[in-house]
Amino acid sequence: MNTSTPELPVVVIGAGPVGLAAAAHLTDRGLTPLVLEAGPAAGAAVREWSHVRLFSTWAELTDPAAEKLLAPTGWSKPDPGSYPSGGDWAEQYLEPLADALAGHVRFGARVTGVSRAGRDRVVDADRATQPFVVQVSHADGREEQLLARAVIDASGTWTTPGPAGGSGLPALGERTAADRITYRVPDLKDPAVRARYAGRRTAVIGSGASAFTALASLADLARAEHGHGTKAVWVLRRGISGATFGGGASDELPARGALGLTAKAAVDEGHADAVTGFRTAAIEHGPDDRLVLLAEDGRRLDGIDELIVLTGFRPDLSFLSEIRLGLDDRLQAPVGLAPLIDPNQHSCGTVYPHGHRELAHPEQGVYLVGMKSYGRAPTFLALTGYEQVRSVVAAIAGDLESADRVELTLPETGVCGGAGLFDTPEADQDAGGCCAPAPQLVQLGAPAAATAGEQSTTGGCCGS
Repeated sequence: MNTSTPELPVVVIGAGPVGLAAAAHLTDRGLTPLVLEAGPAAGAAVREWSHVRLFSTWAELTDPAAEKLLAPTGWSKPDPGSYPSGGDWAEQYLEPLADALAGHVRFGARVTGVSRAGRDRVVDADRATQPFVVQVSHADGREEQLLARAVIDASGTWTTPGPAGGSGLPALGERTAADRITYRVPDLKDPAVRARYAGRRTAVIGSGASAFTALASLADLARAEHGHGTKAVWVLRRGISGATFGGGASDELPARGALGLTAKAAVDEGHADAVTGFRTAAIEHGPDDRLVLLAEDGRRLDGIDELIVLTGFRPDLSFLSEIRLGLDDRLQAPVGLAPLIDPNQHSCGTVYPHGHRELAHPEQGVYLVGMKSYGRAPTFLALTGYEQVRSVVAAIAGDLESADRVELTLPETGVCGGAGLFDTPEADQDAGGCCAPAPQLVQLGAPAAATAGEQSTTGGCCGS
């Protein structure tokens, strides 16, 4: 850790739940945080899925250091046992927390580059003794260069959704069809959005809980419209197995388990047809101007009016190109963390507690935290991010005893090899690299045992 510049702030990138928690921990330790948020308000990404309800209760969505900072302001914690929506989380917790950090949070400040002062990534000489240089582009067009003691990147992955293409690249024609594609769970309570999907045939690509949420919402729309042509086609890159719909009653996060059963009901009741083993290679416009999805194996899905692509998110590493990061080749997560979160090995609550050592990079003083630290891997919960920043901030403060004392117990899903651990759409991944059985069109027949009245969000890996 660079101790030659203790008077400089620790720059935190992103004013979401984990970024603001990092700032609270820095304040608690007497260090100066400077939070740079590209959006206009705290929780800018969270606000974009304000209509989605989380799996986790309020008891699991607030950070202890943040609560300590909020206490003198008169803030009171919402009912610990209730489930907030993204909008609730932003308005009742993140916004007050940013206000409590007044003077330490700047909005409309997009980080465009991070480096060492006078050192590009090639230069070794005296590198560790130099402060960090953080370049910022402001909403009013101004550019600024700041110096920092350390950098905590909690910018998340929300701005870089995965494509429809089964190879990890955009499908041919995907960009051309952009006006008919959304990469987020649509808010069907909004009349304008509702009109876009009512009476139409919508393909949903993805196998996580964001896909579950979309399917359940479209089924609700079909019921309300008494049919009238509202139909979903669920496009899975894998097959359907007992793990496809998550842990159900065995899930230690009940709202998450119920969501999978709600999606199953949408299929069972005929509101959605499931097409399995379908890896999209191209998207074309048919003669009736409806979309046609072409699979890698030559199959086609005709007559698609709208496309909802929910295949997870990826980290944006472009502004860190001058920093020496140690990232796993597959997951784009820190090399010390990757083995603990590999979705091929850990999909049923087996992610081990971790802190600053697993998050460290060759460039000392830089940490990727929150969802961004997981790269392309799923299994992320807000509690994980809060524990990460507690440990990281302790390390920055030089308290290695506290930094190494990592204790966190995560709830299990109740299934292995299927859905992982998530509580936000950003953490929802579609593991397109997993196995895909022989393609087939299936219609599930048995009604679901239970449904969820309000949807949450999660994801998963490979079923048999």
